[in-house]
Amino acid sequence: MECSWKTLLLLVCTSLGVQYTAIRSFHDSFSGSCQDSTSAAAARKHILLFAQTRSGSSFTGQLFNQHPGIFYVFEPLFHVQQAFTNSSSRLQRALDGRALLGAYRDLLLNLYNCDFSFLESYIRPEPQDHMTGAFFRRSSSHALCTPPVCQEGAKEILAGQPDEVWCPKKCQALNLTLASQACQARTHVAIKTVRIPEIGDLRTLSEDPRLDLRIIHLVRDPRAILASRMTAFAGKFRAWKMWNATGRQPRYVDLTQITRTCRDIEYSVETRMQKSTWLRGRYLLVRYEDLALNPEEKAKEIYRFLGLDLHQRVLMWIAHNTNGTVPSSSEWNYKYSTTRDSKATAQSWRVHLNFDIVKTVQSLCNRTLSLLGYKLVQSFLSKLLIHFATHFYPK
Repeated sequence: MECSWKTLLLLVCTSLGVQYTAIRSFHDSFSGSCQDSTSAAAARKHILLFAQTRSGSSFTGQLFNQHPGIFYVFEPLFHVQQAFTNSSSRLQRALDGRALLGAYRDLLLNLYNCDFSFLESYIRPEPQDHMTGAFFRRSSSHALCTPPVCQEGAKEILAGQPDEVWCPKKCQALNLTLASQACQARTHVAIKTVRIPEIGDLRTLSEDPRLDLRIIHLVRDPRAILASRMTAFAGKFRAWKMWNATGRQPRYVDLTQITRTCRDIEYSVETRMQKSTWLRGRYLLVRYEDLALNPEEKAKEIYRFLGLDLHQRVLMWIAHNTNGTVPSSSEWNYKYSTTRDSKATAQSWRVHLNFDIVKTVQSLCNRTLSLLGYKLVQSFLSKLLIHFATHFYPK
């Protein structure tokens, strides 16, 4: 009886040992595969260029668009915003505001995972067989104008031709399935947006373990933002333009837009200054003026922050597109052009805005200007002197 009991105990221990060894081997194997998968995912950077309208984001986005390893998408949230524009009541607009931010985040997550199916439900007219001719500013993305998405684009890109000239003509409808495959084939994904108001709206994405989100927060002097909007959106800023031309403020001029812009910038910068843990190592503030004055130096800083090598094609683009040489095609010389004399553009508001408007913006945005290190001007003469000193004698 005793011998049988010992034998049984030995058999049980042996069985447990075999099971443990099998489980441990499976665990090690599973952990190894998970670690490999995690390492592969960690190597992929998910870059968000976060900015306000007319803050130089189209220009800055080219620093990512020119990199052959980055899948760059220009303003995909446009389609979501358009789908929410038909709300009528104030309550509905409030509800839609929260829903809109949720839809923005969901779309960004899907696009960072190279899944374009979520976007299809917002594109109008609705894509047929995953094909659309209505993708917003498709031509601003090399990845959507070159093979495998567009076979006809290889020669033009190699020749350095601007996409806006030939991409809409040669590439025809966008195949979203091919776009997804092209995204998966590239090492990193970068998305530009001016449609998310504050940095706090990105917290969910920043904390998502499936992403390695890096946020480039591009800011610009509010006085320059206003001057640029007045030029680009003349119809919406007719009262401002009248004020600028006559020196007399119209009674019906809308001050809320620039006030809201400054408030959003201010809240975002203050969130970062509070040393929020969810932004640690994931946030870089870039002033457009610094980038415009020293584009190569700032590009290197941005790429160091991302942990990526600065490709020679990016440097070549900077050399060819920041000295004011505009291609001959009139199609390329328009409000979204990224070819410019960057030093002059950064300070052009000092020439184009009358002093009464400058004083008004300084009053409305005093806190924002202070946070970002922009100096106030005290007279018409001082704003011009600083412009010429900056342009002709840059640091």
